[in-house]
Amino acid sequence: MNRKDFIKSIAMIPFAGTALKLSALEQLTSNFETTELMPVLFVGHGSPMNAIEDNPFSLEMRAIGKKLPHPKAILMVSAHWETKGTMVTAVEKPETIHDFGGFPQALFDVQYPAPGSKWLAEETQKTITSTSVGLDYRWGLDHGCWSVTRNLFPKADVPIIQLSLDYTRDAQYHYDLAKQLYALRKKGVLIIGSGNMVHNFGYVALAPGHENDFNYPFGHAWALEANEIFKKAILTNDHKTLIAYKTHSRATQMAAPTPEHYLPLLYTMALKDAKDEVKFFNDAAVAGSFTMTSVMIGKI
Repeated sequence: MNRKDFIKSIAMIPFAGTALKLSALEQLTSNFETTELMPVLFVGHGSPMNAIEDNPFSLEMRAIGKKLPHPKAILMVSAHWETKGTMVTAVEKPETIHDFGGFPQALFDVQYPAPGSKWLAEETQKTITSTSVGLDYRWGLDHGCWSVTRNLFPKADVPIIQLSLDYTRDAQYHYDLAKQLYALRKKGVLIIGSGNMVHNFGYVALAPGHENDFNYPFGHAWALEANEIFKKAILTNDHKTLIAYKTHSRATQMAAPTPEHYLPLLYTMALKDAKDEVKFFNDAAVAGSFTMTSVMIGKI
């Protein structure tokens, strides 16, 4: 089953001033000062329905959001924005993108009106020196972004930009690029990777007896094995294993047959400071071949 067909299939699960003036939020992000080191997150976003449902995953995200220091802005690396080359969004008012099909109208009705931050886009452009970074004025906030931020920051009062994933580059390239973003942690920027550690549409299976509940905990043995390998590597700072995930075992190869949902994890781990604490949340497998396991780097 491919991604498009699967997204449609899970949707059938029952619904359980002047142009020259800067806004106040733009002024906030156009003069960032040094702050305490911000945490970094990798969030398993799972089904888009997590944006509007009350379930263990969305409730945990909301609880985390209440504990986080309020960021001056968010830089989001979402699995759902892949480009040739590296881009950052620089639009002032990013649209809420409903990049899926077949879900209840309530999900399509969701608007997440967080502002953009051209200043942060340009700062990110300057911060990344390993490649040229383009400014994008068309992309908005895809569901890999807003399904997460809607739970973490429901007031939509934090400016957000997205950083794309260059689909022509390998895992080492993405890890090395991510390291260059470290300085933003000192400027009040919350960097979030949004994807899934284990994400394989080819082996989807809802838990027996719970076919109407996508989020009921259930994972194939290989999915659970891969998730544990990744968690151990995270806890032991074994970033080489995380980068070379395709080479270690059949389980880790099956975990990410396409890289876009896995790579955001590398953006999070590349930003880990030697003194940073590591905590997991939403650590569960669902639908057989997905894990919601999420990572928080740093103190909150």
